[in-house]
Amino acid sequence: MQPKRYFYLIKVQYLGYRLHGWQKQPDVKTVEELITKTLRYVMPAEKFKILGTSRTDAMVSAQESAFELFLDYKPLLDLDKFLKEFNLNLPQDIRALSIAEVDSKFNIIQHPKLKEYAYLFSFGEKNHPFCAPLMANFQLDLDIQLMKKGAKLFEGKHQFRNYCVRVSENSTFEREITKSELVENTEINASFFPVKSYIFHIHSAGFLRHQVRLMMGALLQLGKGEFSLEDIENSLKPGVEMQMDYIVPASGLLLNKIGLEDY
Repeated sequence: MQPKRYFYLIKVQYLGYRLHGWQKQPDVKTVEELITKTLRYVMPAEKFKILGTSRTDAMVSAQESAFELFLDYKPLLDLDKFLKEFNLNLPQDIRALSIAEVDSKFNIIQHPKLKEYAYLFSFGEKNHPFCAPLMANFQLDLDIQLMKKGAKLFEGKHQFRNYCVRVSENSTFEREITKSELVENTEINASFFPVKSYIFHIHSAGFLRHQVRLMMGALLQLGKGEFSLEDIENSLKPGVEMQMDYIVPASGLLLNKIGLEDY
């Protein structure tokens, strides 16, 4: 007889600077490994597994991510109490935001979602060292107005074969970008941040490996005068070979939000 199974959607946020991404790996600290270890501590007698909605790379942070908890035999009777105990035992750089029970039809991988990424950066004078976990710094002269125009070119349906690495040729390279803009940062602040910093916002249902960091790299090359707006346009056309190779540092990248339909 199959055990009765219970399903929960848990939203979390984390600072990725000391971590090697979401997915569990041998001999390094990852978000999945630390969450699993904490769940084993707070539920020592329970049989469970977890499945994340989005894998992030080493040093990438998340304002909002999520995972599904599959629990056998016994339900969580008091979700608020569980969330409090879970947070009490999680490391300081991971926080659980919410928990909700879902049914067996919910599939965190297949469920319609919108991923919102943000890349936080400054340029010119070097940043205070405390900025390093969250903000990239480029000691360059950049044409920000031109970069803003370049960011808008990514919106819509395009071929992103030139903006990914180590993917299968069976991958779907056409992606629809619902929002792409570069704006002055007014959202994330700290006393040690530079007077001016910027955010590259990028929203889509799905991204290829390193896609956002390569897109940001192309905008930097545009801002330095190494690319033109026409180069960006051409790089998104089918059949054009123009492999991007400037991958910006991961520490400026934030998974800003996972939009799960109806959750």
